[in-house]
Amino acid sequence: MNRSAISADGYSSSADNPVSASPRQVSFFNVLRGAVAILPEAGIALRGLTALITTKPEKKKSIGLLLEQHAALQPRHIAIRYQDITWSYRELNQKVNRMAHLLMAQGVRAGDSVGVMLENRPETLIAVLATVKLGAIAGMLNTSQRGEVLEHSINLIQPKVMLIGEEMLDHMATVERSLPMSLKAQLYYVADTGQRECPGHYLNLDDAITGMPDNNPTTTREVRMHQPCYYIFTSGTTGLPKASVMSHYRWFKSMAGMGLASMRLNKHDVLYVSLPLYHNNALTVSLAAVLGAGACIAISRKFSVSRFWDEIREHGATGFCYIGELCRYLLNTQPTDKDRRHNIRVIIGNGLRADIWMEFKQRFGIHHVNEFYGASECNLVFTNALNLDQTAGICPLSYNIVAYDIESDQPVRNDKGFMEPVKKGHSGLLITEVNDKQPFDGYTDEEASNKKLFRDVFKKGDCWFNTGDLVINQGYKHVAFADRLGDTFRWKGENVATTEVESILMEFPGVEHAVVYGVEIPHTDGRAGMAALTMKPGYQPDWSSLTRHLREKLPAYAVPVFIRLQPQEEITGTFKYRKVELKNDAYHLDKVAVPVMYLAAGQTDYEPLTDSLWQDIDAGRISF
Repeated sequence: MNRSAISADGYSSSADNPVSASPRQVSFFNVLRGAVAILPEAGIALRGLTALITTKPEKKKSIGLLLEQHAALQPRHIAIRYQDITWSYRELNQKVNRMAHLLMAQGVRAGDSVGVMLENRPETLIAVLATVKLGAIAGMLNTSQRGEVLEHSINLIQPKVMLIGEEMLDHMATVERSLPMSLKAQLYYVADTGQRECPGHYLNLDDAITGMPDNNPTTTREVRMHQPCYYIFTSGTTGLPKASVMSHYRWFKSMAGMGLASMRLNKHDVLYVSLPLYHNNALTVSLAAVLGAGACIAISRKFSVSRFWDEIREHGATGFCYIGELCRYLLNTQPTDKDRRHNIRVIIGNGLRADIWMEFKQRFGIHHVNEFYGASECNLVFTNALNLDQTAGICPLSYNIVAYDIESDQPVRNDKGFMEPVKKGHSGLLITEVNDKQPFDGYTDEEASNKKLFRDVFKKGDCWFNTGDLVINQGYKHVAFADRLGDTFRWKGENVATTEVESILMEFPGVEHAVVYGVEIPHTDGRAGMAALTMKPGYQPDWSSLTRHLREKLPAYAVPVFIRLQPQEEITGTFKYRKVELKNDAYHLDKVAVPVMYLAAGQTDYEPLTDSLWQDIDAGRISF
């Protein structure tokens, strides 16, 4: 079967298989069957849709107010589970209130930023919820950041106060000297094990807030939905991180659209979260779903393959949130007779690839894979409300998928200067309309925000957000993710979608992870394909078999020219691959300390890249 990559006009070059990684097209029958299947939960779905329609940016409504309502209506219902700790909604709200009053005493007011840098634990949620009750903004600092990157992130959000976990001492030590004196006086270290000596203000949270009032602060009822609640940082896979702005309005739309209308959670559900709480999948998607239903959130300190299903069972979880690679890690474990011994009925996340979707769902007995498409800065979300397979779901708001020229790195415009939508079954750039109902909150950096906007797209004066993602138009308002624009590259006059090549590589026995990217070769046009492979323990690649596998499954231009082996993949805290470093290393033997294989034109097998071959390639003495 010819599995071709996306062509320059935004269309697939294969009529037989027009989409990469083979996601399914959506039919009217699929939509009808999905709609009928949710009828037993139609009441919850209708409540979500109603909330989605009636949510207005100017309303006095907020995350903190929703917490207060649950504390009043179901005070004894369990809100948080963590290890062997449980907190009811009343207990949670009281602790949040005390923390809010403590922050107020330190001068935090509406519009101020509070830096939050803790690992996954209840104190993290207390810090966030207390901050937003004041109308302030929780700046969610990535717990893997250090040095220059961490300093950059702190400077972006300009926090008035910082709440730092004891576990983050070593990270903060890399930047503390460079912080302004005013901020140094407002660094509060939140106790964890109590075994570390912390500088400055050290908070045992229970002790610190004991004397504070536990009444609801009056500020909460004044917060309007258009106000920012979080700063969420991009992963920084293509440079220094940017701080995207999340408003209460967008958070509530996530709650209504995904938590209620799509996942259809109820108060008896327990949603297990092992992704870091500084990530939107945890702090917005998961927390919004839980608070929208008055359900329970079960927090795991860190994702662990070996502990994942045990913790699911311990907490009695009925759902969990995921990133695609998390599912792949779980699928790569040895099957056991416990694989289906759990109460999980729905999972929510993004990035679950088509090549493992059905295998994961069937092995672990998952009824509803609520894949969604969204980004921290994006002004709308697709969600798999109808529980169809291999789709990021549906979106009722205004978007379009337009033809994109990879070579010129810009959308295709017609003779009138306007962009052209692609047809069903084809791929293109996803853009979303910016209007009063779909505002673009952007980043803290106005220049970076403006760079993400297209003007005069379909008519003079309109404005659309550039997602930077290529997606597949599956029909009936459904899409599937294809690739990032920065990841798709051009080679031999054709466009190569990295997700497609990665999927084919990971079909090969023994390959645990594959990361594909384009590298520049002197004296050639475009970028040659290169893959970084991590093998499963005990496996060594059979290069002849791998070469045959790739040539049978991929068009010639998409077969990687170079392959490097590495003991483990380099990922961010949110399971995204660090492609910047891999692209910088390329195939250069003076940078790569692991074996590099090379597939010469006309050769049947990969061969080791030697110093002499490397020098010949760089000197242009080898043709491709």
